[in-house]
Amino acid sequence: MKNKRQEMILKLVAENEVTTQEELCEALRLHGFEAAQATVSRDIKELALIKTSEENGKSRYALPQLKKQAMDENGGLIFKIISDSVKAIDHASNIVVIKCAAGMAQAICSKLDSTNIHSVVGTIAGDDTIFILMRTERDAERLSIELTNILENR
Repeated sequence: MKNKRQEMILKLVAENEVTTQEELCEALRLHGFEAAQATVSRDIKELALIKTSEENGKSRYALPQLKKQAMDENGGLIFKIISDSVKAIDHASNIVVIKCAAGMAQAICSKLDSTNIHSVVGTIAGDDTIFILMRTERDAERLSIELTNILENR
């Protein structure tokens, strides 16, 4: 039931302008899923959904841009490089730190830069470490969770 509900959440967010958890609960009800606001809140966190700002000043839920499916394009090169070389992912404040195999940080950083990750201010890569400066602490936490989930589902 949880998987089907979460699949519906992804579909609803991708196809509609969902601005609040209450709206999402109501949309789920209309599609035959009864879920409390607390459940929807947990689903949003597990799915690593983000809030984006629209031109009209409103914010809405959106799918993260960095997904394994997107990285599987072009023969899965991005996903393969990341999954084979990344050793650890962490965040502090609004910075995400990625520890890599020696000599791989610049290649991984270049591939991540090409995915146009939402809310990235800039990246710096050394030999085995990447720093990604995010706009907010919440953005850093979201990206850290998203990358960790991708790696855990290799």
